[in-house]
Amino acid sequence: MTDSDALVFLSREPLNAELRPERIRGAITPPGQHYIRDHFAIPSPPAHLAIGGLVANPLRFSVDDLRALPSRSLLVTLECAGNGRAYLEPPAPGEQWHLGAVGTAEWTGVPLRVLLERVKPQREAIEALFTGADRGVPKDLGREIMFERSLPIADAMSDDVLVAYAMNGAPLRPEHGAPLRLVVPGWYGVASVKWLDRIRLMDRPFDGFFQKDRYVIDGEPLRSIAPRALITEPVDGSTQPRRALVVRGKAWTGRSRIDLVEVSSDSGYSWHPASLGPEVSPHAWRDWTITIEPGERSELSILAFATTADGEQQPTRQVWNKLGYANNAARPIRVIIG
Repeated sequence: MTDSDALVFLSREPLNAELRPERIRGAITPPGQHYIRDHFAIPSPPAHLAIGGLVANPLRFSVDDLRALPSRSLLVTLECAGNGRAYLEPPAPGEQWHLGAVGTAEWTGVPLRVLLERVKPQREAIEALFTGADRGVPKDLGREIMFERSLPIADAMSDDVLVAYAMNGAPLRPEHGAPLRLVVPGWYGVASVKWLDRIRLMDRPFDGFFQKDRYVIDGEPLRSIAPRALITEPVDGSTQPRRALVVRGKAWTGRSRIDLVEVSSDSGYSWHPASLGPEVSPHAWRDWTITIEPGERSELSILAFATTADGEQQPTRQVWNKLGYANNAARPIRVIIG
């Protein structure tokens, strides 16, 4: 069951919920606290996964079939592309996520590459299209569609892309895509199609609604997660005693690895490096911590700012786009000293 005390529900049908930032703890997010992003109602579970299209050997797999194949378990941070949308000015349409549409789980499944090698893609195939069993009518479309997204073949053949059947060592829950979902490390969550029903190999780029009309910036489909450092402690708006203040959080990215987190307690006038925790997985968030001396100040405005190993920096100001995606701007918290 979902943890109703830890989650904030943006909608119940379809189900959309995010975790309160102060409840983000530990390396792994419990399934009941992992964010949920649904576009349509949770469907009946598909009985099989069908793989076809431009392949020499079309196949169907049951969950039991997949469990009998070689598996991998990966610790992966997934983030909704709309995380942070609620802070954009002017407002952007869509679910008004704050900063809790992120979670890290141990996903277990079969590498997609293993399945694609069995069906033998034809030379003309350039993309793999993933179709979920969920269907509905988007507000701006006016007709029923199924949820679909594609990956270039080169990305689909990565050893780390999984057809997952377990989350944190237990079978997937319905809200997280049971019985099967795709898990694409490093990419925004939209790529990790839930309730996976079929995969089709294609000789052209997919141009469906969730590929070309949504989850795009300047017409380009979203891919890698942008770097972000999130403050999880202390709580925004809280009152803290006048003594050394420990500030903690998580930092993650999809394109490289987190190399540096800097923290400011004076609205960005000065910055100080935080201590980074160990890198538990190349695809998962890292802990960070820093101790701040408030001095004589009665109020602190605390910001955290991430830099990746290849030099990509989290912005300190929003980069606005009309659909409100990938708003990874550093967001201050306010702490009263008293």
